[in-house]
Amino acid sequence: MKIKQQIMQKWMHQSLKTKWAFISAFVIFISYLFICVVMYVSLQSWLLSDEKQSVTRSMNDLTSFFESRGPYLTLEEVQRNENLINGIVDKNQTARILNADGVEILRINNTTKEIPAIPSDVPSRGYALETLKVDGEKSFVATAKLRLGAFEGYIQLTHPLSSYVSLMRYLLTAMILMGVIALVLSSAVGYTLATRLLRPLDRLRFEMNRVSKEGFEAKIELHEQRHDEIGDLLDVYRKMMVELENSFLQQQRFISDASHELRTPIQILEGHLNLIKRWGKDDPEVLAESLDTSLQEIHRMRSLIEELLDLARREKKDIQNGVNLIEETKKVINETKQLHPEAEIILVSNENDTLNAAISRDAYNQIVRNLLQNAIRYTEKIPNIRISLTNAAECHKIEVEDNGIGIQSDAIPRIFDRFFRVDEARSREHGGTGLGLAIVKMLVEKYDGQISVTSKVGKGTKFTVKIPDFNNKDGIN
Repeated sequence: MKIKQQIMQKWMHQSLKTKWAFISAFVIFISYLFICVVMYVSLQSWLLSDEKQSVTRSMNDLTSFFESRGPYLTLEEVQRNENLINGIVDKNQTARILNADGVEILRINNTTKEIPAIPSDVPSRGYALETLKVDGEKSFVATAKLRLGAFEGYIQLTHPLSSYVSLMRYLLTAMILMGVIALVLSSAVGYTLATRLLRPLDRLRFEMNRVSKEGFEAKIELHEQRHDEIGDLLDVYRKMMVELENSFLQQQRFISDASHELRTPIQILEGHLNLIKRWGKDDPEVLAESLDTSLQEIHRMRSLIEELLDLARREKKDIQNGVNLIEETKKVINETKQLHPEAEIILVSNENDTLNAAISRDAYNQIVRNLLQNAIRYTEKIPNIRISLTNAAECHKIEVEDNGIGIQSDAIPRIFDRFFRVDEARSREHGGTGLGLAIVKMLVEKYDGQISVTSKVGKGTKFTVKIPDFNNKDGIN
């Protein structure tokens, strides 16, 4: 068991090229071995059958010769016709006429000296065939009963298999030699092919080591194009590196922006605390104003930190029974009206529709709440907001349209960026952090939805959110 584990550990530590070469050589060798075994067995069977046919042919010719001469053929006549019988027997065969005691009377073709023993089961008609060692060589020995007048004995044919054995040995030697050559060549070819085919993986490993040392600032130098599984792996790596680089840059930008955004309220707090320390102790108005401003900035910092945490969290989807969009939208509208009683918010929906969306209740409420707050914050009139809930193909559509100041066309692609504000002064005045729309987009994409925006300066903005139906959790096509 330990030996097996050691072998497995040693095998696991081998390079992929070595494994590939070994496996390819092993498969080729096993295939070659199987073919050789089949060929060897087939040739052996065919050659043995041919040797047996030669014995059968000679024995049949001898039997026909004696039967054609009739029952009065004598041994002397057989000896006088030795040349005739010699023409019947092959040169590599030895024919003997033996008496009842197994003593040799006549021999034709002196190819073997040893006289095989007479078998005990010689049939009265036909012959008995045995495979024996004669003069140290494997041979077929055929024995038949013979009657020549008053003489009763046996006719015995010895057929050496020396040619057959030599041929099979030569064939086996050739197969072993070719097997060794095939094993070496298959190993070499397998290793060469593995080296060529795995060259992109070697470059990928080198590239990954280089990036791990130089960081994401290192440019991708892997430009090889392939149309196979390795090519797919290279494409995945390139895409992954681009995404990691973007994430790294976004993280750096996020830290920089967060530091900047937190620095402002901290500076304001520091200034008012110094003001209180100098004059606020003796001046109630300065003290009250500084405390109010400090509390306002603390509230902004708390909101900013909470929203930063919302963006930093990578929680899993929370979809159990879906969310009834009409009911949840009404709740968010009521909450918003309590905070902003002057706002006019209209909900347009078909009460008969069952808008059950594949999103968590908290996530949906946060999306609608942020869009409403954004619509109220960026308006110079009495906020007039229209929310439409409709069914779309495999999803539900939420449209939030306001009468605000609008967004210029060049700023629309950036409104979902973190800390981006269309109106810096208005956003700070109303406590905006510049993270609301970034959170909305993050939540929408988290639940496989889509968000888009259209706007006209001075007339208003419309946000369109599409969320998959609960029965279509795979997302929007």
